[in-house]
Amino acid sequence: MFHKRITHLLLFCLMIYGCAEKSDSNPTKLEKVDKKQENTKGNRLAREKSPYLLQHANNPVDWYPWGEEAFARAKELDRPVFLSIGYSTCHWCHVMEHESFEDEEVANLMNQYFISIKVDREERPEIDHVYMSVCRAMTGRGGWPLTVIMTPDKEPFFAGTYFPKQGRGNRPGMMQLIPAIARNWQQDREKLSGNISQIKEYLEKTNTKPLGDFPNESILNDGFSQFLKRYDHEFGGFGKAPKFPSPQDFIFLLRYYHKTKDESALIMVENTLKHMQKGGIWDHIGFGFHRYSTDQEWLTPHFEKMLYDQAMLSLAYLETYQITGNKFYAETAQDIFTYVLRDMTSTEGGFYSAEDADSEGEEGLFYLWTMDEVNQILGIEDGERFITAYNMKEDGNFRDEATRQFNGKNILHQKKNLKDLSRDLKIGKKDLKEFIQNCRTKLMKERGKRIHPLKDDKILTDWNGLMIAALSKGASVLQEPTYLKAAEKAADFVMQNLRDPKGKLLKRYRNGDADLDAHLDDYAFMVWGLLNLYEAGFDTKQLNRAVELSEIMEEDFNDDEKGGFFLGSDHAEKLIIRAKTGYDGAIPSGNSIAVLILNRLYRMTGNLKWADLSEKTLRSFSQDLQQVPSGYTAMILGFMYDAYGSKEIVVVGNGRYEETQSILKELQSLYIPQKIMIFKDTNKRRDPLTKIAPWTENHSILNNKPTIYICEDFACSLPTTNLKKAIKLIQNSNE
Repeated sequence: MFHKRITHLLLFCLMIYGCAEKSDSNPTKLEKVDKKQENTKGNRLAREKSPYLLQHANNPVDWYPWGEEAFARAKELDRPVFLSIGYSTCHWCHVMEHESFEDEEVANLMNQYFISIKVDREERPEIDHVYMSVCRAMTGRGGWPLTVIMTPDKEPFFAGTYFPKQGRGNRPGMMQLIPAIARNWQQDREKLSGNISQIKEYLEKTNTKPLGDFPNESILNDGFSQFLKRYDHEFGGFGKAPKFPSPQDFIFLLRYYHKTKDESALIMVENTLKHMQKGGIWDHIGFGFHRYSTDQEWLTPHFEKMLYDQAMLSLAYLETYQITGNKFYAETAQDIFTYVLRDMTSTEGGFYSAEDADSEGEEGLFYLWTMDEVNQILGIEDGERFITAYNMKEDGNFRDEATRQFNGKNILHQKKNLKDLSRDLKIGKKDLKEFIQNCRTKLMKERGKRIHPLKDDKILTDWNGLMIAALSKGASVLQEPTYLKAAEKAADFVMQNLRDPKGKLLKRYRNGDADLDAHLDDYAFMVWGLLNLYEAGFDTKQLNRAVELSEIMEEDFNDDEKGGFFLGSDHAEKLIIRAKTGYDGAIPSGNSIAVLILNRLYRMTGNLKWADLSEKTLRSFSQDLQQVPSGYTAMILGFMYDAYGSKEIVVVGNGRYEETQSILKELQSLYIPQKIMIFKDTNKRRDPLTKIAPWTENHSILNNKPTIYICEDFACSLPTTNLKKAIKLIQNSNE
């Protein structure tokens, strides 16, 4: 029934498109122009902090930020609201701005018939989620820029994505679309109301489902099978072009392999990670991953770099290193961290959000090279070797976006491994690595003279949580204190600068200003970061912080009736629905990470309420988990604590002694899924750990030597002071 209704809505959208193609660009009997902001330089967005909104501050469109002022004005003038959602590094957002929002004719029509609102999806994810759901329901697709037309009561009746000024093919242009929608607004308001009620009913039904049964272990095998069916055996990844990395999928497959010993799961991960790092999606000069690949072989990316990709992919490479011992994966994670700490870290310690794909109005320009440029910088002999190593061509391998012709510019990428390349170039592997490093340094210096893409320098709580989690994992696995210090500094920054007087998180910090209500992801991801940080440095302060934020998450976001957590808090602005989602996209959902952190918190603190909340969240998404487990892999990582239990490793010893630190480091580096590590420091007179984890109170030191307790779901084996014995016990019980 609902799907039929949505089909009707889709037909309505198409009707508007159809009208648009035939309509007069100057309809009569439409609302008079609001003269207030016409022909002025700049608009209201100039007062905002978001780099994305500021990009549009000089548009001739009379933009409003999301807020009551805009909707009150729409009601006063009886106009529909034109909502445009994007983000600062979105290439097609730039294209639509240039083609439509910078155009005086388009702007005049928008100012005449709409109240226009700009939203940064990274600052306001709840708005983006609700209206992206609308777009997908009405059109069967989504993406950014997102375009939604709604009533002054925030009720949508039209949705789409990118619209040029003039129509092309089956895609209508703004000059046709605006008058058509305006005419429908004036002449067929009653029909609009009926469509709105249908879409709201549909969204309510799909957004919140009743509690189901607790999932069973079949979701692991079913999830694996779904990936296997979509796997690209040649280039890695899943499906064809475009390819979007979802690192939580790789982590799920690694843990599936660890449990089942099914080699195909590990092969899928390794083949994908190797092809990604050798492909054009990896920045071979400055490091870091670009957003996604537009082709099947990972060659041509959309060049924006997102903080969340660096965080999540470094976690995937680190776990692959742990399980394989192959240093390639460790080195890739290290290179990601090099990029983040060099280019994406503020002096205050927080991490910036993203770097743009475009510079000088051209996508990828900053990252592309001609053969002549390389030869000039490196010299002919070294240049030719480098050109061979990175598969450059005279005509280039990058197509001009407008002409689709090769323009002599190259995306650096590798096709051969180091061994084969060493043989072909007749250079030893060690010398070849040194040669590439020297060339990279020279090209990096030269690239630094180019105009750099825009850096989105807002600091987001949720993405910082992910980066803290990744750096903390890097500190544990690679035993690199630099990563621990960076993670600690970032955590301190967030906790000191991104909280309100009541201790609740705020969403965004920029230029000394913190603002906007935090969302579920901010709490869940930040707790994830703090838990990883505790296990990297064993500072009980981080565990206390994690519990404190989890308490607020429970209080403000939990759905007491149907389980799971809402995206927005109890105190947030009311939209047409209160969104709740568990689906993992480019990054895990807040509900997925909530399951993970709640299971860990339960096992760290012994507080049963965290386990109850996790169980109820899993039950709230049970139906979706059973149907499409491959879309909920991060949630399954949390579920695996329930399915297979956990390993609680408690070390009791004096933290000042090298022997104690050596034991901690050894245990930290082990690949043990569902591992919980707790350190009880006898050097502290009043150990705060027992207050937050009272179950550890009776764990004591033996013979004045660091003592290890191996526990499973709080049932502990006899303690030992022998590290080798402890590791053997862990590994045997982990089979």
